[in-house]
Amino acid sequence: MSLLEIENLSLTIGETQILKDMELSVAPGEVMGLVGESGSGKSMTALTVMQLLPYAARATGRVSFDGIDILAASEDQMCALRGDDIGMVFQEPMTALNPVKTIGEQVAEGIRWHTKTTRAAAEERARKMLDRVGLPEAKFPLSRYPHELSGGQRQRVVIAIACALKPKLLIADEPTTALDVVLQAQILDLLLDLVAESRMGLLLISHDLAVVTEMADRITILRRGEVMEAGDTARTLSEQLHPYTRQLAQASMHVPARARPHDTSQGKPLLQVEGVTRDYPGRRASLFRRAPTIRAVDDVSLSMAPGQSVALVGRSGCGKSTLARMILALDKPSAGTIRFRGETVTGKGEAELKPARRDMQVVFQDPYGSFDPRQKVEKLVAEPLHVLDKKPTRAERREMVAHALHEVGLDQRDMDKYPHEFSGGQRQRLSIARAIITRPKLVVADEPVSALDVSIRAQILDLFAELNQKLGIAYLFITHDLTVARAITDEVLVMHDGKIVERGKTNEVLDHPQSEAARALVTAAPDLHRAIAKRMQEQG
Repeated sequence: MSLLEIENLSLTIGETQILKDMELSVAPGEVMGLVGESGSGKSMTALTVMQLLPYAARATGRVSFDGIDILAASEDQMCALRGDDIGMVFQEPMTALNPVKTIGEQVAEGIRWHTKTTRAAAEERARKMLDRVGLPEAKFPLSRYPHELSGGQRQRVVIAIACALKPKLLIADEPTTALDVVLQAQILDLLLDLVAESRMGLLLISHDLAVVTEMADRITILRRGEVMEAGDTARTLSEQLHPYTRQLAQASMHVPARARPHDTSQGKPLLQVEGVTRDYPGRRASLFRRAPTIRAVDDVSLSMAPGQSVALVGRSGCGKSTLARMILALDKPSAGTIRFRGETVTGKGEAELKPARRDMQVVFQDPYGSFDPRQKVEKLVAEPLHVLDKKPTRAERREMVAHALHEVGLDQRDMDKYPHEFSGGQRQRLSIARAIITRPKLVVADEPVSALDVSIRAQILDLFAELNQKLGIAYLFITHDLTVARAITDEVLVMHDGKIVERGKTNEVLDHPQSEAARALVTAAPDLHRAIAKRMQEQG
């Protein structure tokens, strides 16, 4: 008998149809993968099961959990179910956690509410659960706050909260999107262990087909609120009977058409980083003892030629983003020199950096977070124009913004819209338009496609490749996604504990990794072909 059964579920918000005749079931001890592009209705399906829908939402059909009619359940009944019998891991751990409460309080909160136990007993259970998810007491006391943890550690806290009462069903909504591949593999193994231990049902929502193939027994593929295909994971993804399934599989393995790698032996380097180190003061243990310094970047040297595309890969916390901030002159190194176009940028004031600022731009991981939601697109994309020597007139500015939007596949009519009117992929295009409007020589892209679904990701990678070819822009891609590094870069640098531990041509490093850090990344990276073959082998 199924633990969760969804039959003919239709969902509307106002006049908009979100789900149409949705069918899905999860049995005890089973992992069900729910896959689809952004806006396909994956998260709305999860929120329907949890009865956390927006006020204007109307659901019809049947949603049954362990014999309980969810759509007819009262709020009191749902409060008893949520956290106890149904747990949920949300996509963004920082927004799912309360910033003013310790991690111990937050894990113990649900235990106390559902079991009516004492604070001490609840904290003891919370401590055991945090140990279970890989946050041992020696390093992670209950008194820690969410801001003191990395993204992966926060995600573990969210999983500890969701699994503290050993729920019968766990809904995991993109639980590994922002994590590096090694940490992702650990989190997925942890979820599988929890499923095996207590025969918990797991509804895994993801846009990553490789991850779902490795994890799920069965798969349901959604598009615009309708089920396109459902069935055994290995059979569904190997046969790819539905065109949309085929489209998703091709997009997840997409490699943009690129010109030959740039010859780096000729001419002057565009960027030179020589012996750069960055130290930060650590947490002060007491009033009288000096805080030990933390070395985020340790004696790093690298160079990039004009038009070259380089990947900087490594685990979370290895120093990638700190190095990028120093290259962009947003942070100062403790030691070492950074030269851009032959001129030193370290130790200079903002006025002296203005010419360099014109020729280097950045594309952030979260485009929505990097835009002011109160400003229209015209003003947001035109932001970098203040670094130009000659200030453009209003008409010139509009023309430059329209041209930049056209280059990234958007319309000039989009100038008068606000960021919230665009999808995630379109917002990333706006972010790229803002980065290229000054015609820079170097763009630093910090995890530019990690939060995008596979189809949009393929489009954005094609766009990066086209701009590289057309405008000769050099890229420094900061990523933990090795498929992105393989698809779009000429060379790869592997960073570990603040040092560059391996470098070379992308295919050579990723096909034959020499360092332990590179081998760990390559081994942990999900691969759709490998995952399907493994599944088929397991099924004999």
